[in-house]
Amino acid sequence: MKLLFATANKHKAEEVRALLGDAFTLLIPADLGYMEDIPETGNTLEHNALEKARFVWEKFGLPCFSDDTGLEIDALTCAPGAFSARYVADTRAP
Repeated sequence: MKLLFATANKHKAEEVRALLGDAFTLLIPADLGYMEDIPETGNTLEHNALEKARFVWEKFGLPCFSDDTGLEIDALTCAPGAFSARYVADTRAP
């Protein structure tokens, strides 16, 4: 059975393939010729994961799943969360 993982991270896909074993053929959008960014516009990790899964489902029509990761620091009221990558990019020196 083909299963589409809504990620561009090839290393993450290899880790999931190892966990799934031979029961599934795990694909990522790049395997289907899609090289653009997958939208992540939400304010929460959950929203971003759902948005990515819906996007690849609507685009490819294959059973799919997604995730989103970020740092949630108690002392920062769980920030930066879904904004982790953007937070790092915004704080780097020019």
